[in-house]
Amino acid sequence: MKVAYVLPRYGEEVVGGAEHAIRMIAERLVSHVGWEVDVLTTCALDARTWADDYPAGEVEINGVRVHRFPSVSGRHPDFDSFSNHVLLGPEPSRADQERWVEMQGPVCPDVVDAAVASDAGVVIFKPYLYYPTVYGVPKLGERALMHPAAHDEPALRLPILRHVFAECRGFVFNMVGERRLVEQHFDVANRRQLVLGFGIDTSPGDAAAARTTFGIGPDEPYLLSIGRVDESKGSLLLAKWFAAYKDRHPGPLKLVLAGQVVDAPPDHPDMVLAGIVPEQLKWDALAGATAVVQPSPYESLSLALLEGWAVGRPAVVNAACPATSEHVRRSGGGLAFTGYASFEVLLDKLLGDPALRDRFGARGREYVERNYRWPVLLDRYARFLRSAARAAGR
Repeated sequence: MKVAYVLPRYGEEVVGGAEHAIRMIAERLVSHVGWEVDVLTTCALDARTWADDYPAGEVEINGVRVHRFPSVSGRHPDFDSFSNHVLLGPEPSRADQERWVEMQGPVCPDVVDAAVASDAGVVIFKPYLYYPTVYGVPKLGERALMHPAAHDEPALRLPILRHVFAECRGFVFNMVGERRLVEQHFDVANRRQLVLGFGIDTSPGDAAAARTTFGIGPDEPYLLSIGRVDESKGSLLLAKWFAAYKDRHPGPLKLVLAGQVVDAPPDHPDMVLAGIVPEQLKWDALAGATAVVQPSPYESLSLALLEGWAVGRPAVVNAACPATSEHVRRSGGGLAFTGYASFEVLLDKLLGDPALRDRFGARGREYVERNYRWPVLLDRYARFLRSAARAAGR
């Protein structure tokens, strides 16, 4: 069987959670299931600009054929101000919604044309809000599937998306909560659906190596947050609350922020702004972390949270995020904060009780073993895609 994925960017250098998840799935469909997999994407690497950083053309990455096309335009410099006008005001006109999609970027009609021309049994789009999905799904008819990667944000309420979701023939969700959210906004309850999540691999980590790299002493505890350092991801809020906590509770605790830095927090002597870290250093950092913190209110799965649990680290999450809160409720692997006061209390509880940290970490590991290991997920996913292809007459 042959499948095709349509994404705004793709590559080994792309570290975003949504793109990384699809790359791991695509490579395993080739190596473990024996399918042909094409990826149709732009030449972009940076999601802030969508500039054409990769050369156009075809390249093979770990058995996956990647077809890259140059974009007509990337992120418009006035997008943020226009986005506030569209998303936060009264219902925008159709013209303003289309302009919003185009100003957000990447505008790449060639990717849409390639999806239409593909001979794949199913064509799978991810995520829901970018030009290739908005303009590609309606043209694919029965072959169109989507990994929405949806979370509760203003963009999900744009009326232009009703037609996109209505034309899609099937959906793969990360969490039950994501499925509920999409069904609240779109009439898709009768469409083919799969709640899948993502498979987790682990790698041995060397905590001492991470401490050396980050300049953290052997006996100093540290919190680890992995993901884009961005105001919208809760990173600045975490940095602010960590600084307040250290003012009220002086001591050796550190905070490591590992990820692409979009919005740098104020300097703090106990905070390490690590930037994008290599894969091995990520596992080294997880091995030594006292807890993994996911401060984002906007996540549809959170790979970093699952990776932390896979190696037995307790979790601290933002209660405003349905997906990560659902993980914590189902696993019993951590605690959720609702504001600074609860953040302070739960840190005190975790830092002062090693046995509690161990219990949370063990529960999280068991949760990942039950739900997020590759063999089980690949079997379910392949059966779903075969069924969708048969229904499309492919």
